[in-house]
Amino acid sequence: MNDLTLASENKTPSDMDTAGEMKIVTFALGDQVFGIDMRSLIEIREWAAPTPLPSVPSYILGVSNLRGTVIPIVGLAERLGWEPSVIHPRSCVLVVAISGKQAGFLIDEVNDIVVIQQNAIQPAPDVEIQEANVISGLVQVPQRATDGGEDTHSMVLLLDLDALAITRHLDLAA
Repeated sequence: MNDLTLASENKTPSDMDTAGEMKIVTFALGDQVFGIDMRSLIEIREWAAPTPLPSVPSYILGVSNLRGTVIPIVGLAERLGWEPSVIHPRSCVLVVAISGKQAGFLIDEVNDIVVIQQNAIQPAPDVEIQEANVISGLVQVPQRATDGGEDTHSMVLLLDLDALAITRHLDLAA
């Protein structure tokens, strides 16, 4: 897998909100499908073990060098309170911009880039989870048909990167 760089200065106006549309990157984490706003994505990198740091929260796996910039690598599953991800050949890191800083999220695999209608986003359900505000909403997206089968839809949980509140730890890690 090659790194996919999505520098914000190279984005076209079609990447931005037009007529209520939004591009999201969908990815797997455990049995769930998540999505983030494409505008937050800087690049997708192959998994490489980061340099560990002492005295940081357990979900900060360490730091990595991204073209001369040190970025923290966050185990997203751990950050959400789940069992840590098991590294496998499709594991990768989504490098994102959060509140003017960069961070990498370890995920199980990237699924797709899809365009959604903002009015199709449903509010996150009111359930008792540790940090309900990290889910900004839910949206159904089509899955690609395989082996000539019918198209199906999957529910995607949209992450609010700012609500993950890792930025207060980014200064410690970077």
